[in-house]
Amino acid sequence: MRLPGRLGALRERNFRLFFLGQATSQLGTGMVGVALSFAVLDLTGSVSDLGLVLAAQTVPLVVFLLVGGTVADRLPRRAVMLVSDSARFVTQGTLAALLITGHAELWHLLALQFLGGTATAFFLPSVTGLTTQVVSAERLQEANALRSLASSGGSIAGPAIAGALVATVGPGWALGADAGSFAVSAFFLGRLRLPPHDLISQTTMLRDLLEGWQEFRSRTWLVLANVHAAIANVTMLAPFYVIGPAVAKRSLGGAGAWALIVSCFGIGLVAGGLISLTLRPRRPMLVGLAATISNVPALVLLAVRAPAVVIALSAIPAGATLTFLNTVWETTLQQQVPQRLLSRIVAYDWLAALVFQPIGYAAAGLVAAHLLGLSGTLWLGAAIGSVSTVFIVSLPSIRQLEARPAAASPEPATPA
Repeated sequence: MRLPGRLGALRERNFRLFFLGQATSQLGTGMVGVALSFAVLDLTGSVSDLGLVLAAQTVPLVVFLLVGGTVADRLPRRAVMLVSDSARFVTQGTLAALLITGHAELWHLLALQFLGGTATAFFLPSVTGLTTQVVSAERLQEANALRSLASSGGSIAGPAIAGALVATVGPGWALGADAGSFAVSAFFLGRLRLPPHDLISQTTMLRDLLEGWQEFRSRTWLVLANVHAAIANVTMLAPFYVIGPAVAKRSLGGAGAWALIVSCFGIGLVAGGLISLTLRPRRPMLVGLAATISNVPALVLLAVRAPAVVIALSAIPAGATLTFLNTVWETTLQQQVPQRLLSRIVAYDWLAALVFQPIGYAAAGLVAAHLLGLSGTLWLGAAIGSVSTVFIVSLPSIRQLEARPAAASPEPATPA
């Protein structure tokens, strides 16, 4: 295949198949938020029921994520992902059938989303590790950037497709399309040509889990980066998503203004993926974490009730930063962490994000409602986020961490 240099990873058969499956799956995942919301509201009309169903997705992620990372380091990662995709095909397909035939009840949604969330907890830690097995080491960041682009594209196109399906044929069909995306992902995973897996660990899962924790906390740069990411999630991203819609409703003209801002944030997500295809900083964590300061202008502009167009423009670099940081972060993990530990380390990463994200949402709402008001909470988030960013980039373990050349990876990737 003749492809531009930036898309060179797609020349490799294994990664091309992997990418096609994951891009399709991400498109399906992008449809779930809209489809599931209207499925619950059509069924019961209760916002609290919707909250329960969304929680049923998230709780098993937190509970089983570390177990999923340990399993992914013990067993062939492709096999783990195939089982996860198959399980999610069944759960979403069953839910779609129940909704389409009119037999769905609330407990069906709760149980099936819990099972689907459990499968996702085993899938997520496997992806980062498998990526190193399906692309050559020198194209690793390209591969991660392309995966980020697929995720961003799915988050933009998925809701639009789901909205059209919900409006015309109902939410059950949108969830059926999501189920089909998992079948496509499994099909492409099954066609990968991979070397035989090493012998399964002879130690207990608890011992493997503890080893993963020891390895995670022994990397000072990784612990500090996770602390900053948690602070950024709580003080910058959470106020943006929780308080931003309220500001738009009260001062900027309503839902249309917020849609414009969120759309520009989505454009930024895609732009960040494109930047990641080219920009390979010598000190990736320094550059990626320093760039999180770009979230501050959007918060400040929301706080002072700037025009919606101005806030929307400021959301573009904020979105770009998020994708770029995620890409270089994942690439750095793949370069710095041995293959046999990678999924467990990634699981601890995911756990930090999943735990602090809902805490941030709850805290932003409570502080705005009972302490500082909308503008005060936005100013506080901007101030704490700024201080945290300046502090994190001043630390030697962040400033001095350099990207490793392909040949210096802790365990060389297997060429596709």
